[in-house]
Amino acid sequence: MASILAVEKLPVKLRILEENPSPSSPTDAVIFFGISLVLGIASRHALRGTRVPYTVALLVVGIGLGALEYGTDRGLGKIGKGIRIWANINPDLLLAVFLPALLFESSFLMEVHQIKRCVIQMLLLAGPGVLISTFCVGSALKLAFPYNWSWKTSLLLGGLLSATDPVAVVALLKELGASKKLNTIIEGESLMNDGTAIVVYQLFYRMVLGWRFKWGAVFKFLSQVSLGAVGMGVAFGIASVLWLRCIFNDTVIEITLTLAVSYIAYFVLMPNSLPGTRRSRCFWRFDGHDSGDVGSTLLWLELPSRVKVKKACIIFGLGFYDLLICFREMVAYIANTLIFILSGVVIAESFLGSDGIDKTNELSWGYLFLLYVVVQVSRVVVVGILFPFLQYFGYGLDWKEAIILVWAGLRGAVALSLSLSVKRTSVQSTFINSDTGNLFVFLTGGIVFLTLIVNGSTTQFVLSVLNMDKLSAAKKRILNYTKYEMLNKALEAFRDLADDEELGPADWATVKKYIGCLNDVDGEHIHPHSSSGRDDNLDHMNLKDIRVRFLNGVQAAYWVMLDEGRITQTIASLLMLSVDEAIDRVACEALCDWKGLKSYVNMPNYSKFLQSSMIPQKLVTLFAVERLESGCYICAAFLRAHRTARQQLHDFIGDSEIAAIVIRESEEEGEEAKKFLEDIRVTFPEVLRVVKTRQVTYSVLTHLIDYVHNLEKIGLLEEKEMSHLHDAVQTDLKKVLRNPPSVKLPKLRDLITSNPLLGVLPSTVCETLVGSTKEIIKLSGSNLYKEGSQPGGIWVISSGVVKWSSKNTCNKPLLHPTFTHGSTLGLYEVLAQKPYICDIITDSVVRCFFIETEKILSALRSDPAVEDFFWRESVLGLAKLMLPQMFEQMAMSDLRALMAERSMMNIYIRGESFEVPHNSIGLLLEGFIKMQGWQGDLLTAPAVIFPCVDQNARRSERLEVLECHLSVVHAEILNVGDADVKYL
Repeated sequence: MASILAVEKLPVKLRILEENPSPSSPTDAVIFFGISLVLGIASRHALRGTRVPYTVALLVVGIGLGALEYGTDRGLGKIGKGIRIWANINPDLLLAVFLPALLFESSFLMEVHQIKRCVIQMLLLAGPGVLISTFCVGSALKLAFPYNWSWKTSLLLGGLLSATDPVAVVALLKELGASKKLNTIIEGESLMNDGTAIVVYQLFYRMVLGWRFKWGAVFKFLSQVSLGAVGMGVAFGIASVLWLRCIFNDTVIEITLTLAVSYIAYFVLMPNSLPGTRRSRCFWRFDGHDSGDVGSTLLWLELPSRVKVKKACIIFGLGFYDLLICFREMVAYIANTLIFILSGVVIAESFLGSDGIDKTNELSWGYLFLLYVVVQVSRVVVVGILFPFLQYFGYGLDWKEAIILVWAGLRGAVALSLSLSVKRTSVQSTFINSDTGNLFVFLTGGIVFLTLIVNGSTTQFVLSVLNMDKLSAAKKRILNYTKYEMLNKALEAFRDLADDEELGPADWATVKKYIGCLNDVDGEHIHPHSSSGRDDNLDHMNLKDIRVRFLNGVQAAYWVMLDEGRITQTIASLLMLSVDEAIDRVACEALCDWKGLKSYVNMPNYSKFLQSSMIPQKLVTLFAVERLESGCYICAAFLRAHRTARQQLHDFIGDSEIAAIVIRESEEEGEEAKKFLEDIRVTFPEVLRVVKTRQVTYSVLTHLIDYVHNLEKIGLLEEKEMSHLHDAVQTDLKKVLRNPPSVKLPKLRDLITSNPLLGVLPSTVCETLVGSTKEIIKLSGSNLYKEGSQPGGIWVISSGVVKWSSKNTCNKPLLHPTFTHGSTLGLYEVLAQKPYICDIITDSVVRCFFIETEKILSALRSDPAVEDFFWRESVLGLAKLMLPQMFEQMAMSDLRALMAERSMMNIYIRGESFEVPHNSIGLLLEGFIKMQGWQGDLLTAPAVIFPCVDQNARRSERLEVLECHLSVVHAEILNVGDADVKYL
């Protein structure tokens, strides 16, 4: 072995001596950079329209460059020097330069909703899957390969090769056109298991270097490099979002910030500059690999999902989203081009420089192909063991998708960089010899090459064989129908443009010849939902397809409303999420996007905590108003988007039974949203007014911006003039976004003076009550008081709706057991000094006043007329409670007018008798009465007294008063006849 090592070192020394006369310059690296980009552009241009993956072509180009440089024995001059500079790049620097940008770009394009649905599947593949694969590959290396490695070394390479590479997988999936679900699972797995595999790799790497771990130390290590990185990634994401919201209309800063945070997060999580021994520096450097990878991934999964960033872009400045997409795609394209070409160069040098490997083991190439088979088999084992769980969780997984999941497990630059790190360590370490280091690079490079060349280039073919890249029957019918519609639109456009005043007519035959996309439109124009025979499966597919298209139209309408300023960024996020959740369920139920919005419109369960005395009332008011505002935004946007989508669907499909079903489902979905807005219009109209004011203000300002730009476009304004006007309007727009119009609730004194009870009291009494009145905002579902409890005061409803219920209520269901604006609750109980006779619960956000019992009793003693007025006012609430079937639908203003015009109040003394007039209703407020000759129980207050007329007698029965305070209400105003009153 010593002689072999001596032979291997000699050429290296000679080559260094040959290069000394003309050392390479750092500027030579720019040549490789430029050549790589040119070759990448040429490859992409040449491969356009073919099924050859772009990344596979880049790897082949890199291998060709590496082979050319190696074969010419450094005879390429500056080009060769540039290739050698990049080929000898520090593997840590390689990851630090390329990985943050590529991880950001990948996470940026992933749908958060799909990540949430597939996260368990991703974690299964990234956790247990990596461990199973590590054990399988490591065991094969130990038992079937003739390298005499220890278990630690075998498992080290097994962990290195166990994870699919995010760079390679993401680049491939972009070109295949597989389903979003499958893309999310594979891409998410690659992003997560890359970090998991590096953690496992780190553990065995340290063991190989002589470190000894106890189980507690292993757990501590795994916690530090995983949970710590996750927490830091989330923290960076939150800080970046908050910073982005503070920037207004500065595209350069916004894009630069998103790029800078990617690298800062990665750098913070790889503290490789700490002082210490060489071993400690190596320890921290490799910690950085894992933490930076996981942290950067979590950072961008937290911050810039496609939905979040698009909304932020539209809010912060027009065009930012498109510019950011283009910029990030360009950065990812450059990084992919360089990293795959560079990987090809490294693989070429490891293959061509494998003379020592061949001398060590003549069958190294055969064992490389055997290792490729082992890696594929281990992938099959992983997916096979986890298949029942992958089938159950998330969107599920069928056997076809499982095959693609196995075959799309590519290895790439991350594994190659880690193998290079092992090789660098083997030069100076006594635990890993140079042969092992060279074998690591050779085997890893070979696996990267084979998975990209074999798997990457044939994945599209496998998709085709499994019929996973073909359109469904429903989509084909829609596609053909759309082509006919396109032809009709082309004819309409030709009729409008065919004749010109200056140039004359055009030739339709020539025009049609150049519209090649419509040349295959022939045959009969068939509606996509027409069917010659009954096909329930096709009908189901059509219904599912139309629901998905309808919801996509709803989502598109939300984007338009966000652009127009009709909804805020937060509201748009909720609306988009509801559509995504509804799309997941279109196959098994009707449209249900409103289901995901109910919890954001109604008051949440935790709002009950805000009703505690510890929470300041101003905070409760702020929360309630904000909740009502968001509810108005959600309901208005929901109704508008569905109305727009219904019109667009009808315009596109026309009259169709399936389209009619979807339209009917949409209309039913909007009923609850309509009711919410109607209730707010009655109870809190100022909230609707502010929401509409914000929308109009934003719309007017954006209209002015468009007008100024149009004047500059047509040449009526110079650029300097346009810039001045544009900046002025942008300043106003910034003011609207940062400090929008807020809901201004009426002042307490104004509400009290306008209240039907407090506003008509004498000024001295009113001032006394005003000084002791407490304004309270009650959230929906709050108890004002409970039946049977002692009255502590009265509640005056200023706005909102409350419901009442009582154990003594008749079994007949009530339509409107509610009290609204102007109601006074608990007044009768306070006057009669009785327990509350019902439960009062808020049915919406309620603004009310609470007046303590002592203050009411003090007002009674001040003026006898006040006492009489309070007793009359108490009858209003009592009538609704005691006679709900008669008065429940009557507004409080109408009931108050009825009482004022058609009622009288009497006080009878003990022993006095009276009778209730015909077509009248009596309400016993205080005391006890009995009917003459009646042997039953006494009638106690509060009670309803009906005129009891005996058909065989000439008059009504008389009532003997033991003690009574009676209010009689004439019933003629309600058009209640004799029979009805008698029945009641």
